[in-house]
Amino acid sequence: MFRILVLMLIIVPVIELWGLISVGKWIGAWPTVGLVILTGIIGAWLAKREGLQTLQLVRLQLEKGEMPGQAVLDGICILVGGAVLLTPGFFTDIVGFFLLVPYTRNIVKAMLRKWFEKWIKHGHFTIIKR
Repeated sequence: MFRILVLMLIIVPVIELWGLISVGKWIGAWPTVGLVILTGIIGAWLAKREGLQTLQLVRLQLEKGEMPGQAVLDGICILVGGAVLLTPGFFTDIVGFFLLVPYTRNIVKAMLRKWFEKWIKHGHFTIIKR
């Protein structure tokens, strides 16, 4: 896991630099900077909107005595998507928007759910029930 993290910390910035340089050559430096700023602003707005909706859903589910499992997965996706959108670059922006848009976020949530179920099945998680 540590190796994958180190590899990602090296590869992702290189890909982002390549993308920024390529787009800058294609549309110019200032439009590229403007586009990066615009995606950051739109991403922050979308993350705030989706995050507040998810927080409200969690509160409602807790008031009803329900476990907010899906809402927690939504929250994780929104948090990661918002953080990724704050990094300058177009490839991370694509990932960030993918995690923030509810329809595409459902795809990621399904994958996360299968991953968590597999971890639980193999004993990597301990579930404590009251």
